Amino acid sequence: MRRKKRWVVIKFGGASVATVGNWRNIAAIVRSRLAEGLRPWVVCSALAGVSNDLEALLAKPAGEGARGLLDRVRDKHLKLATDMGVDGAALLGESFAELQRLTQGAALVGEVSPRLHAKVMAFGELMSTKLGAAFLQAEGIRTTWKDAREILVSEDNERFGLRQKYLSAMCCSASDRHLQEALAAEPAQAIVTQGFIARNPAGDTVLLGRGGSDTSAAYFAALLDAARCEIWTDVPGIFSGNPKQVPNARLLMKLDYEEAQEIASMGAKVLHPRSIAPLRESNIPIYILSTFRPEIEGTVIAADAPATGGQVKAICSKRNITVVSMETLGMWQQVGFLADVFACFKAHGLSIDLVCTSETNVTVTLDAAANALAPDSFEPLLADLAKICTPRRIGPCASVSLVGRHIRTILHQLGPALEIFGESKIHLVSQAANDLNLTFIVDEDQVDRLVDQLHSLLFEHHRSEALLGPMWSDIFAEKTIAKAAPAAAWWRDRRADLLALAAKETPLYVYDEATLADAAGQLRGLDAVSRVFYSVKANSFPPILRLFYEQGLGFECVSPGEVAHVLQLFPDLDRRRVLFTPNFAPRKEYEDALAAGVIVTLDNVFPLAKWPELFAGREIFVRVDPGQGRGHHSHVMTAGSQSKFGVTREQFDKLVELARANRVRIRGLHAHTGSGILMHENWKETATFLASLADSLPEVEVLDVGGGLGVVEKPGQLALDLPKMDAGLKEVKAAYPRLELWLEPGRFLVAHAGALLATVTQTKQKNGAQYVGVNAGMNTLIRPALYGAYHEIVNLTALDEEDRIQANIVGPICESGDVLGHDRSIAPVDEGHVLLIATVGAYGYVMSSHYNMRAPATQVFLPKRQGTANSEQ
Repeated sequence: MRRKKRWVVIKFGGASVATVGNWRNIAAIVRSRLAEGLRPWVVCSALAGVSNDLEALLAKPAGEGARGLLDRVRDKHLKLATDMGVDGAALLGESFAELQRLTQGAALVGEVSPRLHAKVMAFGELMSTKLGAAFLQAEGIRTTWKDAREILVSEDNERFGLRQKYLSAMCCSASDRHLQEALAAEPAQAIVTQGFIARNPAGDTVLLGRGGSDTSAAYFAALLDAARCEIWTDVPGIFSGNPKQVPNARLLMKLDYEEAQEIASMGAKVLHPRSIAPLRESNIPIYILSTFRPEIEGTVIAADAPATGGQVKAICSKRNITVVSMETLGMWQQVGFLADVFACFKAHGLSIDLVCTSETNVTVTLDAAANALAPDSFEPLLADLAKICTPRRIGPCASVSLVGRHIRTILHQLGPALEIFGESKIHLVSQAANDLNLTFIVDEDQVDRLVDQLHSLLFEHHRSEALLGPMWSDIFAEKTIAKAAPAAAWWRDRRADLLALAAKETPLYVYDEATLADAAGQLRGLDAVSRVFYSVKANSFPPILRLFYEQGLGFECVSPGEVAHVLQLFPDLDRRRVLFTPNFAPRKEYEDALAAGVIVTLDNVFPLAKWPELFAGREIFVRVDPGQGRGHHSHVMTAGSQSKFGVTREQFDKLVELARANRVRIRGLHAHTGSGILMHENWKETATFLASLADSLPEVEVLDVGGGLGVVEKPGQLALDLPKMDAGLKEVKAAYPRLELWLEPGRFLVAHAGALLATVTQTKQKNGAQYVGVNAGMNTLIRPALYGAYHEIVNLTALDEEDRIQANIVGPICESGDVLGHDRSIAPVDEGHVLLIATVGAYGYVMSSHYNMRAPATQVFLPKRQGTANSEQ
């Protein structure tokens, strides 16, 4: 007897169905599955953006923009239909008319019930699939359109409130032989149907929750006993972090159902958490693939995933988390207290996510996505809870989770990762009972920084292995490189000059004058900033200092050596263009700086308390700790409880008292939170903090908001938004017009201008890893070893070569940490090739050493015009 073809369920998300080009990809995928001997069951979402438009329409059906939203939904579908070559008006005319009637009715009634909400939202999927089925038919694939509501029926869960029953329903997912037999006679080669929608036993339309198309696909696969379920989306699999936030996230090649469930539940949006259970119960493998890059293997989720020991496999985050803290002394050893608390949540139809208890407190989290929360959900809940405890709502919060196998067995290895949370307020910590995650609940504005730093620490130095595939930045290199700051690519235009310099000598630091001048111009163009001081410690190369001197910048120095260096180069320099900002310096350094007439900053009460005669009658600046540090690594955070810098707010009043007692005039207040900061709000917050202190100090004239302006280092990183930073500072300036705002950047001015040239010495294959050795090591560039810093590395000799290898770039120093870059995708190398390490203008040469008795690199200044480069030691 001839065996019937098995189904393959193929789900396409909103971005995947939004263009005719993508639909051509879909047609090709359908044909390839037919060629495998499988029958495609195609599940589609609404066109990208349409569900959001329908949500906005329901929020204000009588608003002024309602007509415009309806027009936008209609126009988007008709344009796609025209591109497809199908008759959109004939296919969707009735849908447009009914959608308009329903929204007009809602406007007249002035209320949108959950039942109406579900009915309107369903139009997105219904319309996209009608177009899709017509297109596939026109492409020569015999296709039938089916209404998902004829097959998927929701379960009547008594624990669900009305809103959940209509907007976040669940369906049965047992194998359905009757359905399979009925479809066996279906003559079509492929079926096209909708995700996201179903019906209830009464026949009303219900939704499976936002992102529910994945769940629909899982239900269909289980009902059909499919060979596999394929989820096609805009990313080619599950990654170790959100690749849109962490461009160096690694593709996870194979996971078991439990791991995938945990990653999805903790915030990875590539796969809906509800979609995994039906497939796990039926032992149907899941393939996560990209419509935009169909050639990439993607992630496979199956029961036979390779076993691993204790290992973090992903850093996940979720926003829009609400924390409910319940305090009472009455819960101590009280029988049934937790039952009473949880009964309140059940009565309001709310599902609790995480729970943490102590003798007098119970704290829980609620995930808005899982609960279909209405804006007015909390007041009735808090009122009921108040009868048995003192409830408090905290938010907006977010969760940050380390997900993987056997987390408990590697807790001792996670010490450095836990340090990253040192400057964040943690509302709750949860170690999962299934040993698959360690989760922290923090303020929502901290989540991006934490995820980025955790991923860098836990994955950047990972070797290639079976679990981890390529990095997102390598897969989409041509797209992510375009996001980098334009200044990062100066060395591409001057490749010939650089290769000529490298032919004479390497390792070699090269600095581009045009890039330096451009960075200085950007900062001098800030309207809110009165003066810019260059932080000399970033790079003290004389030609660079001369350029900044000519640009009118001042100089911020942290040692007597830097002060002497600047004054030797510029003996006629106005001493008010020099800031001296030492830390734990001996008395003589203050004496010499005061004698030189430069501006002196105190960051401790000790000098004024112990040596008051030294400062009597003088003017000073005071460095204050704002209480929270920021930056790309814990070692560069220069504020907060774990930092040695600055006077605390509690010590500040004592310092002011000592200053007044000794006739010391505090002319400026200074704060610096860290280095490599890309959040434009940082400097407004710092200025606001300092201004609040200056309110009681009429002699203060200047607020120095420090430096730390970050630069783009990694492909895909978003640059610091200088206009927004300037706008924020202008708000402070407007509120405090008597105060000048000063800035003291280092890295921003010089990082992109510097490139390190190194020559390949040897290559090696070892245990599946490729090593490329160069003649520059950690004595020349210590940032990767010290901070885990990322620097782009390219083969300058073969810059335009399309072939790639994955290699660890290492130096000649006798240390395991002598690695300039792990798992880098570069053009194939040979002995004598020149590699370029980018973005090394800051904290490169100035931090080099003679370790192993190896000489550090030489420095060269590359003028704007062609000519002889200037070399100075």
